[in-house]
Amino acid sequence: MDFKKQFKEGLLTKNPVFVQLLGMCSTLAITTSLFNGIGMGLSVTIILICSNVLISALRKVIPSQIRIAAYIVIIAGFVTIVDLLLQAYLPALSESLGVFIPLIVVNCVILGRAEAFASKNGVLASAVDGLCQGIGYTVALVIMCVVRELLGAGTFGGGILNGGQGIRIIPEGYPALQLIMPVGGFLTLGVLVALFQYLMSRMEKRKKEAAEK
Repeated sequence: MDFKKQFKEGLLTKNPVFVQLLGMCSTLAITTSLFNGIGMGLSVTIILICSNVLISALRKVIPSQIRIAAYIVIIAGFVTIVDLLLQAYLPALSESLGVFIPLIVVNCVILGRAEAFASKNGVLASAVDGLCQGIGYTVALVIMCVVRELLGAGTFGGGILNGGQGIRIIPEGYPALQLIMPVGGFLTLGVLVALFQYLMSRMEKRKKEAAEK
């Protein structure tokens, strides 16, 4: 197990959102405030870790013919637990995220890591993979939220700071309201993916140039 490598993959080279383009439904739908982004990111991270651990522990017991169905049942169990906990202790977040918490069951980030990593590696490595992928997913959501909320609503920290109203950065009337609408999600995601890919290519180019010297 190489924690440094797994962390780099989750955050950069195999980032679930900006590289693998997984979990697009929730990414586009809920990234309108920092509160939503952090809440969804942490929820997915917890479910990733728990489902990876259990799937890894049962990987030699689950028949290959029904492995996807078994993975979905395991993931659904943890999603239900997280959903009920949010309803009990963070009702505002539960109401804000709405149906997108139950939809984590079919989130490609979780199912993809179960099939690609947890089903082939040990429990500890799978737990670390879930943590690193969850961090990468959360960071991507937070970036999306900050950009859309700041440019679309003119605030920062919506749902968290200043009694949930967020801190006003741009005076009212100036923000581009389209950015907190569905079309704004697509535009923001497209720009961020392009920027991320550009930065990654620059890093790779510099790495090759340094190796050749």
